[in-house]
Amino acid sequence: MSDLTHIDRDGRPRMVDVGAKPITDRVARASGMVRMSAAGMEAVANGGSKGDVCRIAELAGIMAAKKTADLIPLCHPLPLTSVKLRVWPDAAASAVRIEAEAACSGRTGVEMEALTAVSVAALTVYDMVKAVDRSMVIDAVRLDAKQGGRSGDWERAD
Repeated sequence: MSDLTHIDRDGRPRMVDVGAKPITDRVARASGMVRMSAAGMEAVANGGSKGDVCRIAELAGIMAAKKTADLIPLCHPLPLTSVKLRVWPDAAASAVRIEAEAACSGRTGVEMEALTAVSVAALTVYDMVKAVDRSMVIDAVRLDAKQGGRSGDWERAD
């Protein structure tokens, strides 16, 4: 038998029943980055015909968080109360860094929404800079912390 909550005892996919869980405040934070060449970093700094790369990536991440249940097959649609994105160039790392925070009052957590926001923001950076640098690497997309719910608070140790 699997410990995976989205697989039933017959091995079939299932949407977890959260109907009996209490509604609580939940928050999740995620992060990631897009590593790129010096030419890519220069393109981010200077903008271009498509506009401000970081601001557009922030908007794309917010929009994506709102669509998470449409993208992840067994993810519950959630009434998000807040989605915040921060996207900025880090010249020392030759990367664009991304942080997202998603929040809701609900019966299940918002980890997938925060991770989706980071992922789509990273893809947006890639899309906008690919004409200059196709060798970019989307890297280190991860959950950093979550608050609320039955399993309690969790924060990445490293």
